[in-house]
Amino acid sequence: MTAVPHSAPPPALQPLVTERLVLRRVRSGDVPGVTRLWTDPDVRLHLGGPVIESVVRIRQRRIVGAAGSHAVVRAEDGVLLGLVTVEDGGRGGETEVSYQFLPEHWGRGYAREAVGAAVARALETAPSVVAVTQEANSRSRRLLEAIGLEHAESFVEWDAQQVLYRRRRDPGPGA
Repeated sequence: MTAVPHSAPPPALQPLVTERLVLRRVRSGDVPGVTRLWTDPDVRLHLGGPVIESVVRIRQRRIVGAAGSHAVVRAEDGVLLGLVTVEDGGRGGETEVSYQFLPEHWGRGYAREAVGAAVARALETAPSVVAVTQEANSRSRRLLEAIGLEHAESFVEWDAQQVLYRRRRDPGPGA
């Protein structure tokens, strides 16, 4: 029997490890925490409100192992903090990042660390990354600006003023 060389999974499928966090595919044990993200009124304040139960049930069946959906867990104890989604070919065909974090973990820099790492990884292969947030969501806007995304356009969607942020890949030296 001939041994087949083992190759590492592509970077997008490998967990992304930062100083304090691990971003990995969603597992079945994450579903209760992820469900809280979809139904918590504070989390959903600038996201159209809590998701209705029938949609939650559909999402629960699809989220485990879904490409582009990353459970954000604290490295030291495995506690689920939030969810970061990176969608290739998202808004306008660009790679789009979105995120939600449980309220008890807000204000500790976890979202900035996780979203910053996800954007950096996406920019290894994508020419740009976009993110959309409500204009009224000042915390999200500060986060996006802190990780290098810049205001690109404003528009109304879902009956609210939205802001699209973009970061382009650095062309590198000599470009």
